[in-house]
Amino acid sequence: MKNYLLLALLSISCFHPAFGQRPMAAGIPAAHPAWILQGNIYEVNVRQYTPEGTLNAFAKHLDRLQKMGVETLWFMPLNPISKVARKGSLGSYYAVADYTRLNPEFGTMADWQRLVQAAHARGMKVIIDWVPNHTGADNRWLTQHPNFFVKDKAGQPAVAFDWADTKQLDYKNPEMQDSMIAAMRYWVKTSNIDGFRCDVAWNVPASFWQRAIPTLRQSKPLFMLAEGDSAYLPRSGFDAVYPWHMFHAMEKVAAGKSPATALDSVYRGWQGRYPKGTIEMYFTSNHDENTWNKADYGTFPGRVHAPFAVFTQTMGNGVPLIYSGQEEPVLRPLKFFDKDPMAFGKYQRARFYKTLLALRQRNPALAADASFRKVSVGDDRAVYAYVREKAGKKVLVILNLSNKAQTISVKEKALLGKPSNLFRYATEPLTSKPWKMEPWGYVVYEYGR
Repeated sequence: MKNYLLLALLSISCFHPAFGQRPMAAGIPAAHPAWILQGNIYEVNVRQYTPEGTLNAFAKHLDRLQKMGVETLWFMPLNPISKVARKGSLGSYYAVADYTRLNPEFGTMADWQRLVQAAHARGMKVIIDWVPNHTGADNRWLTQHPNFFVKDKAGQPAVAFDWADTKQLDYKNPEMQDSMIAAMRYWVKTSNIDGFRCDVAWNVPASFWQRAIPTLRQSKPLFMLAEGDSAYLPRSGFDAVYPWHMFHAMEKVAAGKSPATALDSVYRGWQGRYPKGTIEMYFTSNHDENTWNKADYGTFPGRVHAPFAVFTQTMGNGVPLIYSGQEEPVLRPLKFFDKDPMAFGKYQRARFYKTLLALRQRNPALAADASFRKVSVGDDRAVYAYVREKAGKKVLVILNLSNKAQTISVKEKALLGKPSNLFRYATEPLTSKPWKMEPWGYVVYEYGR
């Protein structure tokens, strides 16, 4: 679920006991798992991925995704979904009925364990979506542990925000915190997952994350992804956060409402805000943005998608996300509460993504901790260009983020020569001579390959 409005967040924080905790004063979490630095994430919408909507049916796509270069699979919530106040015919993934059971619509725990093992056998990592802020409206804790929940004015379990199918958990209750950590540990122990994407992490207190994350990491170096962009999240132990300000700036640039320099303003704003080494998960779509906000078919339509996809794959301090079906591409909103399977078969973007994912995998210059610096190669209001470097490797990215052709001229001597043009699959001379880049064009040069 997405933090749609800052006002909603502020209104909750005025009285909500689960928010407003002071973050750690300083510091950075333990070193990120090595595999994420040059890695990538692919979000799996199990319900809509196949006509069957099961884990076993999804497993048939593992070889295809491995060949495309996918390294980390993020599965949307796997828990049973509450029936009370259910939305639509199947309900929301994020209305959890039981934290330590698997949704029978997807299969059995044995199916899940086999899927994780199959992914690991292919060198993939697996993280699951976790919903710690609230439960579904008939979660077993409501009867077994009614004191686990925030109460409304009538003394009944309060609804989380305006999500009528959920109930707000009370993080002032230490027993509830212990139970939540135990449930998360259950999934690590039972199925050997590699991390968590934590839903509405921004409304769960720092004090909980400061307890939970080190406890969970006692068994293995888990990757922790927070849905949120608050600075207290990485200070509390998360490896990665959402780049909401950058994503919305990207949307405005794509719509012609802001110049490309707007991306610089966001990037500069991050400097000093987060602990050094914080990872941003860049994307052009995810489950919320697809269903509710027309991503990426409306926000980055047609030719507009490619340069922004390159941006998400190559930007500094980042790890890229691809959402289910973007490789096809699926150019419609998937239903959130009902069955609405996507269709695969064309894979029109698969080679494009494979090329980018392979570059990231082989070249340390695109690692999350590689350096980033802007370069000017044309009209900065339309052309966004930058260099990434690490371990003697270098990558130059030039993006035309406008609907007009742009004149490009690379002046920096260290960037001239015969780099490899990623999408032409060949080396080519790069001189200071001006050349034209088509509207929404892009080029990625790899040096020293």
